[in-house]
Amino acid sequence: MKRQIITIDESKCDGCGICTEICMEVALQIIDGKARLISEFYCDGLGACIGQCPQGAITIEEKEAAPYNEIAVLKRLLTYGEKTILAHLKHLKTNNEKTFLAQALEYLKENNISFDLSKLENQTIEEKKSSTIYNSFPGTFSAQLKPETSYPSPTSALRQWPIQLHLVNPVAPFFIEADVILTADCIAYCMGDFHSNYLKNKSIAIACPKLDSNLENYIEKIKDMIDSAKINTLTVMVMEVPCCNGLLRIAQIAVEKSLRKIPLKYIQVSLTGEILNEEWDL
Repeated sequence: MKRQIITIDESKCDGCGICTEICMEVALQIIDGKARLISEFYCDGLGACIGQCPQGAITIEEKEAAPYNEIAVLKRLLTYGEKTILAHLKHLKTNNEKTFLAQALEYLKENNISFDLSKLENQTIEEKKSSTIYNSFPGTFSAQLKPETSYPSPTSALRQWPIQLHLVNPVAPFFIEADVILTADCIAYCMGDFHSNYLKNKSIAIACPKLDSNLENYIEKIKDMIDSAKINTLTVMVMEVPCCNGLLRIAQIAVEKSLRKIPLKYIQVSLTGEILNEEWDL
């Protein structure tokens, strides 16, 4: 099948190992001083590892590759012990990945691998913290933030519905010749000024590159916005966590495939709502 998958430029890779710590599927290892993709079966193609590579050695390409394989991932994670497996299963359950969860549980049952699955409901915070996955994947860590104690009365700048990218019609009237903002789901929850400073006078689509399915459909929808709805500009806002970089990549692929060329703006936001990076990719 044709899908997105990471590619490593060995001439740039210095073997620092940061990508191996971030990859939730344990798809990467350092071998002979270089990062290696152990198997295409393990790579979900979202590129959580890309934004953390200090040498820029990792990119995403769309090519013929084996599909993501839950059983292959599970077999790999078994070497990390019970807490890591339970964290992985809880991740699948929490994000409603029913098919993958069923595959994982059936595999454990068929191979007489016994875990206390009641912990899927009541796994403690300390158990999560000790898990390899929850220590190594920044998109899943917990943080206590300190919001401001008072805010001015908010005014919504939203001028359309729906907003989720799977649900929107890419040629709906509110997209015609509009300035469009494509944001990660979490953006509006951490930015107190999102409506007044970023959403105002724009049409919007929201998505999560890590948890959403059928990302190829996202690429086609954005392409239709550009070519058919003739949007003026596209602004992509993502969180600082590595998995968010997949949303920027989706937008870049759509722009590359489009017949029309439009300005693409990239904004990266911290967990406390501060702008970390802002640039135009013309």
